[in-house]
Amino acid sequence: MPESGFSPPRPGSLSDAAARFGGRPEAVNSEAPPVSPALERILRGPSGLGTAGLRPAGPPPAPAPRAEPGPPAVGDAVPGLYHHPVPEPDPVRVAEVSRRIKAWAVDEVRAFPPEWEDQFDGFSVGRYMVACHPDAPSVDHLMIATRLMVAENAVDDCYCEDHGGSPVGLGSRLLLAHTALDPLYTTAEYEPAWRESLGSDAPRRAYRSAMDYFLREASASQADRYRHDMSRLHLGYLAEAAWAQEGHTPEVWEYLAMRQFNNFRPCPTITDTVGGYELPADLHAQSAMQRVIALAGNATTLVNDLYSYTKELKSPGKHLNLPVVIEEREGVSDREAYLKTVEVHNDLMHDFEAAAAELAAACPVPHVQRFLRGVAAWVDGNHYWHQTNTYRYSLPDFW
Repeated sequence: MPESGFSPPRPGSLSDAAARFGGRPEAVNSEAPPVSPALERILRGPSGLGTAGLRPAGPPPAPAPRAEPGPPAVGDAVPGLYHHPVPEPDPVRVAEVSRRIKAWAVDEVRAFPPEWEDQFDGFSVGRYMVACHPDAPSVDHLMIATRLMVAENAVDDCYCEDHGGSPVGLGSRLLLAHTALDPLYTTAEYEPAWRESLGSDAPRRAYRSAMDYFLREASASQADRYRHDMSRLHLGYLAEAAWAQEGHTPEVWEYLAMRQFNNFRPCPTITDTVGGYELPADLHAQSAMQRVIALAGNATTLVNDLYSYTKELKSPGKHLNLPVVIEEREGVSDREAYLKTVEVHNDLMHDFEAAAAELAAACPVPHVQRFLRGVAAWVDGNHYWHQTNTYRYSLPDFW
């Protein structure tokens, strides 16, 4: 294995991605990219009678300074994979988040039976979320993301994969679980039955409780944003389930389209809620910001494909991941397919960093700069967790 687990930026890339999205615009281009009319309107803010009080009251607090990377992380990084090392997450926070999330999962929502306890502990969700949200102002804020992560995994495990999941009937299960996030408005006669259904299984109990906690901190637009991204996630689950029922291996581009929906996007998109501030809805909805978030989700999901590759090969049945799809569709060896997946990931990472740097230069607004840094921190923390979670993951012997 090479000594370094990450590769240098490719020639001609943006200068250190504009110091990770908070640096000088001139580090990106000799001129900042032109501001679109829609973005220009947003930056001017509201106008007209009665709108003076709607303008932001000064910049948000600066995020905590980023610590210098410490000793190399435990676990081998995928050789050649472009990534950024992160400092070890604060052990005090990790311990407290881990204690609280297990109490919530066991006592509040009964998210897993006792025989799954070792798998829950091995997931190391506290270390995961502390690494992904270094600017969270408190453990309470970190718990917002941690509950949602556990709830999403309960749905994935119990409805889709490892613990009783099946593609058969998945659409009905997902739709009913989604009403724990996006509530049903129905008649007085039928509402009690719906409410009772929210406690009928672990995924719905977890979704309902995690969403209740989230709504205590999130604005209406942040909550609606999260529901939208969870709809995207569920749509991706359904596409993968349809292929499983048909025994179909998609084309590579089709698989990547599915993975843009069935991916980690709901996690980095709430980075502002977890950080204790809000990226305004108009700025979040800009196509340039949507591209950044989508690229981040796509790259981080291929990290999962690469690190979980050997784990999935050992599991019953056929698991679709990008190396498997490339091997079958492009007629190459398993090693060549895996190494090509590394290249695809690296291209997406470079595109993500370039798009984020360009947006940071075009939109010099503190909330935007902080949100972009938060998404980048999530990308970095996600890789750190995959690399260091040797309980779950090991690398194939391709080098």
